[in-house]
Amino acid sequence: MTRIFAALIAATLIASAPALGGERTVKLSVENMTCATCPYIVRQSLAGVPGVRQVDVSFELKTATVTFDDETADIAALRAATTGNGFPSQLVETPGG
Repeated sequence: MTRIFAALIAATLIASAPALGGERTVKLSVENMTCATCPYIVRQSLAGVPGVRQVDVSFELKTATVTFDDETADIAALRAATTGNGFPSQLVETPGG
């Protein structure tokens, strides 16, 4: 009975604990994209950041949408990756976020 009670308490504590991290998606405004190969370079730069799971680059909108593990990567690392390859970027603020 004591083991069952202890397991129940442990399960309750684990279930009620806040998540420490997770998946996050952000949009970056990317400068200097002037030709058809630029999005490829931006995509490869971002994909090389540890924790990045998906990258979508729009040449027309001059943006990159990046999904990443926020325990491994952060916005500063994403921006550094693009800037280091000649494409400075800024976080695009979205309503409510």
